[in-house]
Amino acid sequence: MDKTSLIEKNCTSLGESVSPLTPEEQAPLFDQLNEEWGITEDGIWLEREYEFENFVQALSFVNKVGEVAESEQHHPDISFTWGLVILSLSTHDVEGVSEKDFILAAKIDQIES
Repeated sequence: MDKTSLIEKNCTSLGESVSPLTPEEQAPLFDQLNEEWGITEDGIWLEREYEFENFVQALSFVNKVGEVAESEQHHPDISFTWGLVILSLSTHDVEGVSEKDFILAAKIDQIES
């Protein structure tokens, strides 16, 4: 894995030959993400919860995430309810977390503010 920052990379340029990252490979990538991201117990999902003051703010955030995901051609699972959004990222082809998930998470971190 090269040292280019996650935000400078694109999911689409990684191609199909990706593999799930080991916890050791994930560790340095977490340094580039908001500290609220984490790996689920089963090791298959990179996940984060977002709280909002109301439905409109949560929906606006979901729409922005959708735009980024579509531009990267890598789409999260989104759980959305009043004031709460849960994003779950996984590379389904490899049945686990890949660099693509970290790239998308880093780009999502950019749209938070």
